Amino acid sequence: MSEAIHHECGLAMIRLKQPLDYYNKKYGTPLHGLKCLQLLMRKMRNRGQDGAGMATIKLDHPPGKKFISRKRSNASNYLDDLWSGVYRRFDELTPKQLANGQWMKENLPYTGELMMGHLRYGTHSTNAIETCHPFLRQSNWKTRCLIVAGNFNLTNVNELFQELVDLGQYPKEKSDTVTVLEKIGHFLDDEVQRIHTWHKPEGYTNIEINDIIAEELDVQRLLKRASKKFDGGYVMGGMIGHGDAFVMRDPAGIRPAFYFEDDEFVAVASERPALQTVFNIPIASIKEVEPGHALIIKKSGKTSMEPFTKPLPRAACSFERIYFSRGNDRDIYLERKELGRRLARSVAQAVKYDFDNTVFSYIPNTAETAFYGMIQGLEDELHDWRKKEMKRRKKDGKKGFGKVLKTKVRNEMIVVKDGKTRTFIADTSSRDDMVSHVYDVTYGIVRDEVDTLVLLDDSIVRGTTMRDSIIKIVSRLKPKRIIIVSSAPQIRYPDCYGIDMSKMGEFVAFKAMEALLEQKGKKRLLKQVYKKALAELKKPDNQQKNVVKELYDQFKYEDVSSKIAQIMTPKGTKPKVDVIYQTIEDLREACPNNNGDWYFSGNYPTPGGFRVVNRAFVNYMEGSGERAY
Repeated sequence: MSEAIHHECGLAMIRLKQPLDYYNKKYGTPLHGLKCLQLLMRKMRNRGQDGAGMATIKLDHPPGKKFISRKRSNASNYLDDLWSGVYRRFDELTPKQLANGQWMKENLPYTGELMMGHLRYGTHSTNAIETCHPFLRQSNWKTRCLIVAGNFNLTNVNELFQELVDLGQYPKEKSDTVTVLEKIGHFLDDEVQRIHTWHKPEGYTNIEINDIIAEELDVQRLLKRASKKFDGGYVMGGMIGHGDAFVMRDPAGIRPAFYFEDDEFVAVASERPALQTVFNIPIASIKEVEPGHALIIKKSGKTSMEPFTKPLPRAACSFERIYFSRGNDRDIYLERKELGRRLARSVAQAVKYDFDNTVFSYIPNTAETAFYGMIQGLEDELHDWRKKEMKRRKKDGKKGFGKVLKTKVRNEMIVVKDGKTRTFIADTSSRDDMVSHVYDVTYGIVRDEVDTLVLLDDSIVRGTTMRDSIIKIVSRLKPKRIIIVSSAPQIRYPDCYGIDMSKMGEFVAFKAMEALLEQKGKKRLLKQVYKKALAELKKPDNQQKNVVKELYDQFKYEDVSSKIAQIMTPKGTKPKVDVIYQTIEDLREACPNNNGDWYFSGNYPTPGGFRVVNRAFVNYMEGSGERAY
């Protein structure tokens, strides 16, 4: 992606099902589980660049000894900083001590059987250490201690926050993470107290009741009560002090979560290949956490998949397939290739099948897989063109069959990502000029004023990097024409489930639509839809509709693309610039199981999404820079 956008976080959880000394005998170290957690996080580092954290819980640890350990980092080298801080506790140990799992558990932190890691990609707020997960709710009662981390955004934080206030709480922050922690924590307290009250008259001591609570705590009931009004996309992991754990997934399956279980581990991760690599297991061994369900791991080690809310129609995030998840997942790799392949015909038609005078390339690095698919599709198009051309030449009595057979698809590495460019120049224009050189080009491949240059990107959000950097710099190659191709459809609407795309006016597609309204003398429609949006916001969330659609419905898809091309063309650019976008229909065909496409289609999977899109439009019309949720 040419424009970096902050998005979904990463979550990892491991429950060791054997004593630490078992892993020393089999894997050579009692810290094997800890090393697996570290590697899981390393393999999912694409899911967070703002910070990381981890926490562990020791099972059946005696009173007076610390049983919860937590470490977080927001350093620039956050993963190295995090894990060096964890492992320094073991640096001075003798080989004998390093081989003694029971001794390490009794005497050192981070040696628990239950552990969770988190990679943070902040969509808003600061990047202070306090914003890094996991979050900890402490208590002197082990069964009331709670650790929470997640990959989520809730659309109705204000409502949930007010519920906490109405319960008599005094939350220290109004953030979705703190709100979730306190919401689950409140009902955890309630469930623990209910069990305690039930068994106390039977003559059990408080110490004995603690063990009963650990056995009888109904995590499914707890999550049902706590999540009753959650609206958003989420995967939330939780660990309770006595040893129960859970991973819950939103009812539409917006955010991803995968797990596997054997006799040694229960492990959960946001990405499937991370589990395959770390535990060396086949894809068939890995399952999805079901939407609207929680994977519950009891202190005993027993696992179950339990519903905590009514599932909604599946709307798994399609951006996971286009861009966010790492492409070494088999299905994601094939889907990205298919996204590229489905663009081939439109691209071939746009260049009028003039393969001899067209160079095909891509924007590094995440568009590479889709580019392979596009090239394969173009090869098929070229094959069909050869047959038709030879048939035509034969019919007309023309020669030149050899030239037709020699025609190839010219795919080259034209754009090169040249790393981040830091500048301390105060002057704005000079600084912008420096930043524009994040990309460089391969010179001498594109023929001056002869070749058309086709560049594939996986998505175009704001269009500023295209305008200020990529198109400007490839224009120096003097192509006859530049065609920008997006493997994603036009991003028209804000996201509210994890991606940092909440301000309507930043989308180049919205700017193009607004420019077309003005061009066609229809700008009055903006105020009309603004009034409708205000009216919608007075309704309950589940009765609202996306009124912004009415504005886009005024124009053909291709007309918006053409206007986007004009907006992204820098002043003074000589070659003509065109833009070809993936269609929503082809996206759905290419990614059939990840059909959440609200940022393209405006069809939100939860009621809160419709409120967010209407609020985002109202904010734009009123000149407000506030987030829409």
